[in-house]
Amino acid sequence: MKEVVNNGKILTPVVRKASPDDINGIMDVALSVGNSQKSHESGFLMDDYAGETDYYIEKFTKLINELDHFYVVEDGLILGFLIAYCKDEWLHYNPTWIDDIIWSPEFDMKNTDRFMLVDKTAIHKDLTARGLGSLLYDSLIHDIKSEDICDMFAETLISPVPNFASLNFRIKQKYSLAGVRYEKYKGILYT
Repeated sequence: MKEVVNNGKILTPVVRKASPDDINGIMDVALSVGNSQKSHESGFLMDDYAGETDYYIEKFTKLINELDHFYVVEDGLILGFLIAYCKDEWLHYNPTWIDDIIWSPEFDMKNTDRFMLVDKTAIHKDLTARGLGSLLYDSLIHDIKSEDICDMFAETLISPVPNFASLNFRIKQKYSLAGVRYEKYKGILYT
């Protein structure tokens, strides 16, 4: 078990599957990094959870009940979460996703036959860069290996505000660039 230091206190975080009872803690984390302030250095989520809290409580509760790969990292309190979809789950919600991507010429499309897509990874804004995201990923990778899934995708915003914290995490996790996707969301074009 990895120890994490926060303000002099040693935490011993544990990763587990999320349950509906975790929704308040999940929302606390989401609200800390998913708001109108987008810090490219410390990381952020695209959505503004403060403006639509009830919607996201309902959405996250539904996903907790539907997805096999919704995790939390905790030490008494929820410190972060990760939401991942297998290919069929992801394409159910995003049916044109594969076609929407401008794939790298070096990318082997066979890697889209069976994959996992990490949709959201969020660590409370006061606890970033302490290894909690890696703990979440380690649990996901352990689980998907047992499901014989070898390919994993994640999207990182580079425009209009680059998420350098997320990009650095992807580099640390040894991701390679498979492609680029543009999405217009609430009137803003994201890359």
